[in-house]
Amino acid sequence: MKVIILGSGVIGVTAAWYLAKQGHEVEVIDRQPAAAMETSFANAGQVSPGYSAPWAGPGLPLQVLKWMCSTASPMIIRPRIDFAMFGWMMQVLRNCNAHAYDINKSRMLRVATYSRDCLDALRAETGITYDDRQRGLIQLFRTDRDVAKAHKDMQVLSQHGVEHELLNPDQIAQYEPGLSGSRHLLRAGLRLPGDESGDAHMFTQRLAQKAAELGVTFRYETTIQALDASADEILGVRTSAGRITGDAYVVALGSYAPRLVRPLGLKLPVYPVKGYSLTLPVTDESRAPTSTVNDDRYKVAITRLGDRIRIGGTAELAGYNTRLSRDRRAGLEECFSELFGGGDLSQAVYWTGLRPNTPDGTPVIGGSKRFGNLWFNTGHGTLGWTMACGSGKLLSDMISQRPTEIPSLDLSIDRYAQ
Repeated sequence: MKVIILGSGVIGVTAAWYLAKQGHEVEVIDRQPAAAMETSFANAGQVSPGYSAPWAGPGLPLQVLKWMCSTASPMIIRPRIDFAMFGWMMQVLRNCNAHAYDINKSRMLRVATYSRDCLDALRAETGITYDDRQRGLIQLFRTDRDVAKAHKDMQVLSQHGVEHELLNPDQIAQYEPGLSGSRHLLRAGLRLPGDESGDAHMFTQRLAQKAAELGVTFRYETTIQALDASADEILGVRTSAGRITGDAYVVALGSYAPRLVRPLGLKLPVYPVKGYSLTLPVTDESRAPTSTVNDDRYKVAITRLGDRIRIGGTAELAGYNTRLSRDRRAGLEECFSELFGGGDLSQAVYWTGLRPNTPDGTPVIGGSKRFGNLWFNTGHGTLGWTMACGSGKLLSDMISQRPTEIPSLDLSIDRYAQ
């Protein structure tokens, strides 16, 4: 078939790769001049299946109220009249119970662990490099209460066979010597040895080149305007370069996907959650991370990418606003300085992007009953890089009508009432 993919981030490009490998004619359309120039450009850099968990949980409503009273809050809600945001938040609240949390976390772990295996296979097949490291992740806890909460997540990890271990501060410093000077701040750390790290932007651009060598066509600097549809199928895509047609259409537009399909009568519950990052050069190896850590207090990820350090975090509900916030930068800098300090913050590149979040944390992967040739690959939230390869392979098998290697029926848009 001829498959049109809308979006050239890490989600769209991995889907293009797998579809091309299965023999399809693939065309990717994006408004940017190159691949991975928006949400995939400077994310936290973590491939972290073991860290896959929905935001919506039993303690979230109370936690949000506490965060609203803190200047160092990892979550910010900008006051605005936004009915899409209100509706999305109400759906999040409906998922803030133990039963929903367990279901959603299980689905996320299923996709994320499968995706890690797909990435390992892709790396072995292609030899692709992207400042990648396979040295695990450590989630840092600063209070006994947070450690107690971690034990609940460890039970779910055990149920799904995800390797993990709980470390004391001295053991943490053995894996991350750069944290030796901040051991007094830590109570424990949850180590996930199967997690990885790497530059998603570098990966996506290099994979796009390999996909082009397979015959994939990339139409950059082409704005997607609308989908033309009949009662039960998509007929074409209207773009700034004219109308483009194919046999199947994949929406991989991240936070912008709901805007495209809304005129078709499809309600895609994806909302942009703004995140920030700093990328800075390493100046002192002894105080820099060797792999990647997550600070549970600040909800900040600190990752080593070659001779650089990436600091990523913050969840901000502000619609499609992509302006940089000075106070958000201060929070990232404070977390890094407390824990490590082996990088030059004065030379840091400050960036922001919009994460496409669903209310239950699970991505939307699959087709739609209403339009037989319309497919979705979006809503991965903070885990787009983690789930990209698995999502692309899963969707490619669906489109090719092949048996999928993991269960997929509960990932489609049809789990939401249309």
